Amino acid sequence: MDADIIRESLESSGLRCTPQRYAVMAFLMERNSHPTAAEIFDAVNRVDPRCSRATTYNNLRDLVQAGLVREVAVEGRGARFEAIQTRHHHFICDQCGAVEDLDWYDVPKPAGAALGKRVFRDCELIFRGLCQQCAKRKPKS
Repeated sequence: MDADIIRESLESSGLRCTPQRYAVMAFLMERNSHPTAAEIFDAVNRVDPRCSRATTYNNLRDLVQAGLVREVAVEGRGARFEAIQTRHHHFICDQCGAVEDLDWYDVPKPAGAALGKRVFRDCELIFRGLCQQCAKRKPKS
């Protein structure tokens, strides 16, 4: 992981590169998984015990607002987070809650990128169903 890339991305987004914010961003950039805020806190806190739960959650909020991290809402479960590196859609398993990346394809936007009084910034699709592992299991009776 290139430390300069993380520092530059934080600073170009108007965020200070604090050790805790850097640690959260580095953790997310090193993974293709979609960890919860609690999982991110646990991992970052093991490396730097000075990083509190509140600091981790506040940094996640700031990174999402700055457009560096995407929050993936999983109904009935904790939100998942990922560093925004490539454009992609998501698949969420209804049974186990696993989040998988799906290849990106453009979604047609309404003419003028507006619908009523809404102006679109971006569009992402979330597909829901059963992942391969859950689909193989016998249904519970």
